[in-house]
Amino acid sequence: WADSGIDAYSAAAVKAGPCGLPVARGGSFGGQVILPLAHTIEHEEFMEVIKLENMGHYREDMIMPGDIFLLQLCSGVDENAVGTCAELTFAPIDASFSDDAPIIPSGFRIIPLDSGMDASSPNRTLDLASTLEVGAAGNRSTGDNSGRNGSTKSVMTIAFQFVYEIHLQENVATMARQYVRSIIASVQRVALALSPSNFGSHAGFRTPPGTPEAQTLARWICQSYRCYLGVELLEYEGSESILKTLWHHTDAVLCCSLKALPVFTFANQAGLDMLETTLVALQDISLEKIFDDNGRKALFAEFPQVMQQGFMCLQGGICLSSMGRPISYERAVAWKVVNDEENAHCICFMFVNWSF
Repeated sequence: WADSGIDAYSAAAVKAGPCGLPVARGGSFGGQVILPLAHTIEHEEFMEVIKLENMGHYREDMIMPGDIFLLQLCSGVDENAVGTCAELTFAPIDASFSDDAPIIPSGFRIIPLDSGMDASSPNRTLDLASTLEVGAAGNRSTGDNSGRNGSTKSVMTIAFQFVYEIHLQENVATMARQYVRSIIASVQRVALALSPSNFGSHAGFRTPPGTPEAQTLARWICQSYRCYLGVELLEYEGSESILKTLWHHTDAVLCCSLKALPVFTFANQAGLDMLETTLVALQDISLEKIFDDNGRKALFAEFPQVMQQGFMCLQGGICLSSMGRPISYERAVAWKVVNDEENAHCICFMFVNWSF
């Protein structure tokens, strides 16, 4: 489920200084061994120890790095297993631990959206980002066998814990963010590769209709654009939702918060492609980080205009993706998005004819 090159102990006790993800050292010979401990009769739940050989924290008095042991509990792995979710929980363990020593677990839970779960269940974790990715189970027609042919949509909740000394908190936080992003990116690549939507006539449809909250945001974006610029943002058929049309718009559309340091809160598919990010990681990107020096100067000079007259236009220029790649765009438009009470909700940007 994760790269065996991750050194869990080094991650937990990272030293001060530049912090990156620890990996297996060059020249070392590491491996992964699974040691079964126990399982239920039907094998729907089992416990095991994952041994990562020669991956442990290296000290100067050691000839070779030590081993890492992770205690792991899995359930719901069998696709026919009874229950409403699949879970994997793990924690680093050590022979020096006493029997009653607390361990620090991490892991993830996968909840099928058509599992019949009550929407009020505390285990049902849905938000704007996840609904845009997976849609709503209620949109399925009666008799749909999608759950049996592998196209069931699910929500994945991930939680990681990291041990740290108080003076190393910032270093561990930096490392943890990088680690979690890498896990999320890996999960999304696997999910995309396994998704049946990549095949057949539905290959181009990457996001089903979302929740009322997502539809409402899309409506506010389009209404505000029409109000301030006097033209329609989208051309869509009556049978298509505004959200779906906005999601597939060829220009990059991104929303950012109304904070002292604005961060992105929403993007359509073109916006995610332009920034080379995901809906989950999008919220860690601030507005100023995507512009070069000239772009930042122009942005800050014109930004008050957005709040006063409702919109502004920026000439073509260069911005940066989350990976640091330069992106050229023909022009950009920013406008204030207001809600039904005409209160400012966020700022929306549209980058026209962008390219790497």
